[in-house]
Amino acid sequence: MRFIIYFIACIALALSSCKNENNPSQSEKVRNMIAASKLAQDAHSYSRPNEIRVKHLTWNARVDFDKKIIEATAIYELQHLAPADEVVLDVKALNITSVQVDDIEVKYAVSEEKPFIGASLTIPVKRDSKQIAISYNTTEGAEALLWMEGEQPFLFTQSQAVLARTWIPCQDSPGVRITYDATVKVSPGLMALMSATNPTEKTVDGVYHFKMDQPISTYLMALAVGDVSFRSLGNRTGVYATKDLIDVSAKEFEDMQAMLEAAEKLYGPYAWGRYDVLVLPAAFPFGGMENPRLTFATPTILAGDKSLVSLIAHELAHSWSGNLVTNSTWDDFWLNEGFTVYFEERIMEEVYGREYSEMLALLNKQDLERSVEEISAINADDTKLKLTLVNRNPDDGMTDIAYNKGYFFLRLCEEQVGREKWDDFLKKYFSEHAFQVMDTERFLDYLRKNLASERIEEKVNIEEWVYKPGIPSNIPIVNSNRMELAKSSATKFAQNGDTKAIRWSEWSYQEKVAFLTNMPAPNLMQIKQLDKSFSISSTKNNEVLFAWLDLAIITEYKEAYPQLEEFLIRVGRRKFVAPLYERLISTNQKDIAKEIYQKARPNYHSVTINTIDEMIK
Repeated sequence: MRFIIYFIACIALALSSCKNENNPSQSEKVRNMIAASKLAQDAHSYSRPNEIRVKHLTWNARVDFDKKIIEATAIYELQHLAPADEVVLDVKALNITSVQVDDIEVKYAVSEEKPFIGASLTIPVKRDSKQIAISYNTTEGAEALLWMEGEQPFLFTQSQAVLARTWIPCQDSPGVRITYDATVKVSPGLMALMSATNPTEKTVDGVYHFKMDQPISTYLMALAVGDVSFRSLGNRTGVYATKDLIDVSAKEFEDMQAMLEAAEKLYGPYAWGRYDVLVLPAAFPFGGMENPRLTFATPTILAGDKSLVSLIAHELAHSWSGNLVTNSTWDDFWLNEGFTVYFEERIMEEVYGREYSEMLALLNKQDLERSVEEISAINADDTKLKLTLVNRNPDDGMTDIAYNKGYFFLRLCEEQVGREKWDDFLKKYFSEHAFQVMDTERFLDYLRKNLASERIEEKVNIEEWVYKPGIPSNIPIVNSNRMELAKSSATKFAQNGDTKAIRWSEWSYQEKVAFLTNMPAPNLMQIKQLDKSFSISSTKNNEVLFAWLDLAIITEYKEAYPQLEEFLIRVGRRKFVAPLYERLISTNQKDIAKEIYQKARPNYHSVTINTIDEMIK
């Protein structure tokens, strides 16, 4: 059986861009075998993919910026896996206008919407029905979409975790993988891009055609429309951005081809053909989103000195962990993100050196410790790697725990068995499970079996790391003399107030963040002194600025509040804005938080809004 799985995976990888002219029957066979695998029941989806599974999507759409809607038809090929008289899709806030089964219009049923997961769309079918076609348009409730107004309109989607159903009716579970092709009509002068093969030039008529021949999960469906241009960065890499950002983006990401090659050296061939990045407006709610072939990235990583490009390494790493081998349900989210942070660190070490990656690891550890403390005060079970998210928004599980606790668990495994053996294990893992889903229990079983001779269970204490809350005592030690010196400088400054010993201009951004986040009991006089000496309020590095603005709020350094307001209005990245609003509220400055949020809210994506609304109400 293992040989068969490995053989299928090798075929899929060999067809990395899936151009099937030479052997379409073999490619189709591979897809059918992958699609027929039995899936776990997903608490966040109404669909029943073990009965009838959607297999291929043909999506025809028109993007209307005036009405702020997408009018579309979604045509699915069906795969019958068990006797069933209906196929069930997930929808939320969609206006369904008609449904056809094998070109014949049928009656359908849409259930009452429930929080987080929306409604079910139930379509009657026959045992031999081959396809369904759903015509619909999006509405104001489409949480995946953000329509940016202004002189140059822009639209982008964010489908993870369960928002794909707000712009495409689908079996919206990470375990369901589909191939797709699409035709999208936009206004002339704009370019449309998707998580698929993409244009590098605008078309005259605004019509764009896309193809994704490798099966992807629906949370990886992505669309962006705007006045963007393309710049090649290598034979398989490039960047898209608006005119004002294309030059700086190309310069910032010029090492992307080297990152891709470093990643392949570590864990095998890149399976997706090209790796390109689209720099989105600052309202994008995340640092990046790993849409296959086209990572969506926040402009907040454009620091001018490549200091924040670890985010690109992270999204690139998802091409293996997440996109190639995917979490079965959102309870297993750490399998995506823990692996990806581990992989990100290895790429950064390969390209920029061990000292650099260890500084990143120390920041990860610091973030993990703070997250565990904060989350434990609310629900300690959410500090486990394996989560239970039934009847909850899966977004609740997308915390530092999955990312950083997952990373340190995998790093511990590496340290206990040795890097060479661990790399061999990971290469095998990705090869044997390519284009498949994985849950925690199956991964741990695979880990134990393949590293039994290394006594992995005994050395690591898997049970405590995965199924117990908090941080185990055997968390790996991270060494960075530079970071320790920065932290000790913070202590000394707190004691003597002398800025002359602080080598601010020589520090990396990691050292600056370590200094700012490890100041014991900062006071207003100290913060004023630092800003006078180093002009920190005007820094162009958003990680440093975020740490600085947090200190400004704590000490009520009002001179920095104009920068705080500008930052919160301009930036929609939840990692930054949510903690700053939370800090304002916890320091009895809720009125300021409300005043700024009223101005900023129209610029935020629903992912960010849903988080901040709960704080501000």
